[in-house]
Amino acid sequence: MAKYDYLIVGAGLFGATFAHFATRAGKRCLVIDRRNHLGGNLYCERMEGINVHKYGAHIFHTDSKEVWDFVNSFVPFNRYTNSPVANYHGQLYNLPFNMNTFCQMWPDVKTPTQARARIEEQRAQAVATLQGREPANLEEQALCLVGRDIFEKLIKEYTEKQWGRDCRELPAFIIRRLPLRFTFDNNYFNDRYQGIPEGGYNVLIGGLLAGSDTKVNCDFFAEYKDNWQETAGKLVYTAPIDEYFGYSLGRLDWRTVTFKTRVEDTPNWQGNAVINYTSHEQPFTRVIEHKHFEMFGTQVYDCPKTVVSEEYSQEYRPGMEMFYPVNNERNNAMAERYRQMVQDEKDVIFGGRLAEYRYYDMAPVVEKVMDLWRL
Repeated sequence: MAKYDYLIVGAGLFGATFAHFATRAGKRCLVIDRRNHLGGNLYCERMEGINVHKYGAHIFHTDSKEVWDFVNSFVPFNRYTNSPVANYHGQLYNLPFNMNTFCQMWPDVKTPTQARARIEEQRAQAVATLQGREPANLEEQALCLVGRDIFEKLIKEYTEKQWGRDCRELPAFIIRRLPLRFTFDNNYFNDRYQGIPEGGYNVLIGGLLAGSDTKVNCDFFAEYKDNWQETAGKLVYTAPIDEYFGYSLGRLDWRTVTFKTRVEDTPNWQGNAVINYTSHEQPFTRVIEHKHFEMFGTQVYDCPKTVVSEEYSQEYRPGMEMFYPVNNERNNAMAERYRQMVQDEKDVIFGGRLAEYRYYDMAPVVEKVMDLWRL
């Protein structure tokens, strides 16, 4: 008889949330991860008294009171509001695109009516250039959505750094819409709830995994793949879907992010948690100053040093961490064929970004696990 009800491959948010609900239902869980820590990409590293988001900024946001109350039952979330800034050749613009952005870009624009008129004028020029045809690439699509000024300064080079390709080589469907706000509102998200766990995401993961057995530095394919049924009655798999099937249809492509993190001997380096660098002048896409996720007002200066991370987007290579699915025709078709193969794996639950080859924010992951346990 197997010792566990569930063997959960991957200690990220999907795996940890599943383990919580299984444990609450009286099931026994073993959660394994090939990294040397729990939490997946949510893992925080403590440096200079600051919780450093080791795998990039993670801001929890949701419109669901049920999800919000659930995560807050493990750790209170603070009032952090995501209000990134864009730096284009030293010029600073508020994000998302809102009246602050428009007034910064066009000093003669002061009202929503003036901003709409300026954008509509540039959009009309882009649409006329197409002479009745649909946009053929990301550049044409973006120009038709927001016009040339916003595209050139805040989208073009940033997107090219993210994807490692010219915008004219990227498919139009990558940006089906670009929200424009004609209010002075720098809050990036429209969701009712957002914040960061007080004390960092490790506290949340620890709460979710309470009652489960865990094992790090554990490679599922080396230790369990061929005989996992001897360990557990069912498998919850959150690792790459193509790897599970031995890459039988080919390897799915990913973009990855690498980080250069350093300590600065000042209490406040850039004055904001997130600053995007939208030109090719800097090779990195953005700079994160981690203390601003959890320290506000005088707290910033009570901590004499700060930690900043430069983020570099690049093509994934084996051994690196997978971040973003590459949603082109080849990968989407291959991923769908892998998903069809999942249907034959009766005792396996596939879930999360890697196992579904879909990009997820955090709240939908939690909600998806909740729905699984409602069935």
